[in-house]
Amino acid sequence: MRLKDKIAIVTGAASGMGKAIAILFAKEGAKVVVSDINIEGAKKTVEEIKLNKGEALAVSANVAKEEDIQNLIETAVLEFGTLDILVNNAGIMDNFEPAGDVEDEKWERVFAVNTTSVMRATRKALPIFLKKKNGVIINIASAGGLQGARAGAAYTASKHAVVGLTKNTGFMYADEGIRCNAIAPGAVETNIITSFKSANPFGIERIQLGAGINPRLGKPEEVANVALFLASDESSFLNGTVITADAGCNAY
Repeated sequence: MRLKDKIAIVTGAASGMGKAIAILFAKEGAKVVVSDINIEGAKKTVEEIKLNKGEALAVSANVAKEEDIQNLIETAVLEFGTLDILVNNAGIMDNFEPAGDVEDEKWERVFAVNTTSVMRATRKALPIFLKKKNGVIINIASAGGLQGARAGAAYTASKHAVVGLTKNTGFMYADEGIRCNAIAPGAVETNIITSFKSANPFGIERIQLGAGINPRLGKPEEVANVALFLASDESSFLNGTVITADAGCNAY
């Protein structure tokens, strides 16, 4: 029970990595606020947690909306009394558009979900963490936040920004008992691919040049294990860093 009596929020937890993280955290003793724009999916995650004798609550949240993030964290504190762990997992893909084909609306949408939401949730959680001199923030970045050709320009830039925000936050609050780290997964079996409609022909052609070096797809549960490590006291000396989880793809 590595997270016994901890209160955790996981965004984008109706499916994929977020769901796996929420389920594992609850299994390890945390009370989990399961957040997603898909509230029915979030409720199913909660049901699964409760079937395994865990404690969880579903909260509907579109992380692109400031008011939803405010409500999410306020609800967690109202229901459970505090917050110990924030997992910023919610994210969407672009359509693999290179810079020359990016439309403002798509750029702004990707950044709103992938990057601005991370800043806003972090900003809302920090006063809670600062008051008790303790707290953990885990941001789900991406191999696309470390390399230049894992997605289109918008997604790549948004995840690079998450990496930068992670490092800045980790350093800024290092003396306050707060740790902020990120996970950069490679290709994982999730439904994020459904968040784009049609691949940009030029962009996808360029991306495919390196596709053959990927050893295998990851499982959401494998990323959840990394998140558990970062959430627990076992990673007490890790702060402001990024753990790559990709079966060795980026080692090439």
